[in-house]
Amino acid sequence: MSEIKKKNVLITGGASGIGKLMCRMCLEQGAAKVIIWDLNLKAMEETAAEFAKLGKVYYYKVNVSDAKDIANAYEKTKEEAGYVDILINNAGIVKGNETFDKQKVSDIQLTMDVNATAPMLVALEILPDMMMRNSGHICNIASAAGMLGVPRLSVYCASKWAVAGWTESLRIELKQARSKVKATCIAPYFINTGMFDGVDSKVFNILEPEPTAARILKAIRKDKDFKGLPFPYHFIRFWQGVLPNFLFDFIFGKIFGVYSVMDHFTGRKVKNQAAAKAA
Repeated sequence: MSEIKKKNVLITGGASGIGKLMCRMCLEQGAAKVIIWDLNLKAMEETAAEFAKLGKVYYYKVNVSDAKDIANAYEKTKEEAGYVDILINNAGIVKGNETFDKQKVSDIQLTMDVNATAPMLVALEILPDMMMRNSGHICNIASAAGMLGVPRLSVYCASKWAVAGWTESLRIELKQARSKVKATCIAPYFINTGMFDGVDSKVFNILEPEPTAARILKAIRKDKDFKGLPFPYHFIRFWQGVLPNFLFDFIFGKIFGVYSVMDHFTGRKVKNQAAAKAA
């Protein structure tokens, strides 16, 4: 069991959306310190002030896709807040709803940098200390889009597939090393944080942030290897393996409407999309 009480919890993208909710909940559950890594300094300051009565909040402006920035931030974190017991890689972005042939190279690079490379770079910096202490937990927020292709979301899907695959490999490596450090992959459906405004979901309800954040933290406490939200998404890989493509496409594309969810996507309106945070 990875208890949150009396532990130092670092959350990337923790100044807004579901990351901010998890910051609050960790403090309510008795975390010793909550550490926020984010690009939005003003939002971090406001979050720290808002949660000051709940416990200790540290925050650092960090570009989580920059290895040098991560290394510098981690040194400051250790000096001021101490070792990280639980890392939640939550920061992420989505860039529009164009089909792949209309993608910009810059958008592809940014999406992969923030969603796929950044969690690995952050973990690469923090994991050695966890392994040295033989204690810790890394939770990576992937996506249900990391298990099946969604039209007009191809690059985001690619980035989240990368997170899911890497987390699974990391979990097995830690097990083989007989380490007590744990790894959890969270694969939620669209969450109502503004990041996916305009998404039209016919069958599956858009997830609400508060209960979703609570379920993520519960999965960490119970050392879950994988948590799909909602639960039926645990079986996507099974149905992909059992059903022929035409039948899988018909069920998920036509009946469930998954292949058209991005048709009217608008997304969160922010000045700096790179600062957008969600699952």
